[in-house]
Amino acid sequence: MESVGRHGHFGVGVSEPDVWVFPVVSCAANELNRIQKLVIVGEVANFAAYAFAPAILVTPLGALSVIVSAVLAHFVLDEKLHIFGVLGCVLCVVGSTSIVLHAPQEKNIESVKEVWDLATEPGFIAYSCVVIILVIVLVIQFAPRYGRTHLIVYVGICSLMGSLTVMAVKAVGIALKLTFSGMNQFVYAQTWFFTVVVITCCLFQLNYLNKALDTFNTAVISPVYYVMFTTLTIFASMIMFKDWSTQNASQIVTELCGFITILSGTFLLHMTKDMGNPVTTEPTRLTERELSNHH
Repeated sequence: MESVGRHGHFGVGVSEPDVWVFPVVSCAANELNRIQKLVIVGEVANFAAYAFAPAILVTPLGALSVIVSAVLAHFVLDEKLHIFGVLGCVLCVVGSTSIVLHAPQEKNIESVKEVWDLATEPGFIAYSCVVIILVIVLVIQFAPRYGRTHLIVYVGICSLMGSLTVMAVKAVGIALKLTFSGMNQFVYAQTWFFTVVVITCCLFQLNYLNKALDTFNTAVISPVYYVMFTTLTIFASMIMFKDWSTQNASQIVTELCGFITILSGTFLLHMTKDMGNPVTTEPTRLTERELSNHH
């Protein structure tokens, strides 16, 4: 019998794991730190984008991160980008280009109080009340019963809260932009209210998003969440900031077509992402009874 205690499964000695374990752990930690820094930079840039551009433009362009991930996986991780992956990337680029070319202009806001006036109009208050009621019902009634069997429950909670998060993020972003330009907006209580809303909604949203990712396949969660979150965010922005009030019908239809094109590309990328990778099969281990049956 070959020893398996401080030795390998085939009798190879590994009595000094410190020699190889610590360099591997150190390299892994360095890579993790790099990834975390890139994620932080990306989120900061995404946060800043809401201060300078309408949400109807910024939110759909989040699909470009899917393209970057697919391309990096192709070159760095050697995950083959097959023909459907290329087609999905092309669809995302075409849809993003259509939205960018026909997106509405950002309104010139000179105080966070203007954002507060927009947020306290009857239309957006009604939308916020509907969202909060739906989230409460989903959390109390549906999540305990159907959360682990129907992905729409967790994803719905995240998407509904996400639409309010983006509106509050845009308000805080505008406040920061105006503050850096010399007009301090943090002397207003409204700025701190929007900040509290951002923190609260983000924590709530991340909690249920983690539950969804722990329960269901990421390849299914990602496109569904992107579709629901983006759709509700555009709807909320349309109500609060009236993004389409200065546009004609052809511009609105073109933006909708671009959005649908992005959705198609995103679904195609996620649903076919494993087609180009070789399937690895582990050798089957037979029991003694199965071996005796073969003989």
